[in-house]
Amino acid sequence: MKAEIHPEYHPVVFLDTGSDTEFISRSTLKSEEVRSIDGVDHFVIRLEISSASHPFFTGQQRFLDTAGRIEKFQRKYGKRG
Repeated sequence: MKAEIHPEYHPVVFLDTGSDTEFISRSTLKSEEVRSIDGVDHFVIRLEISSASHPFFTGQQRFLDTAGRIEKFQRKYGKRG
C-alpha cells in the first residue's frame, strides 16, 4: 500500500435534524462545529434525513419542509382555478 495517499479519517457525529438522532462514526468529512464526546473532539455533521427519519426505514410518512419547498411546489403546480 502506498504511503500518504489515503484521506485522513476523523471522529464525527452525524446529527439527524429531523428526528434528533445522533450517529457516532469516523469520516473524511469536517465541519466548523465540534462536540466533545468522552474526551474526544468530534466534528458535527448535520443531516436532513437518515435511516432514523426516512419513511422507508420508519414505515411512517413525515413531511420535512426545510426551505418552504412544499409551499413552492403547491404554488407552482397546485390547483389552478
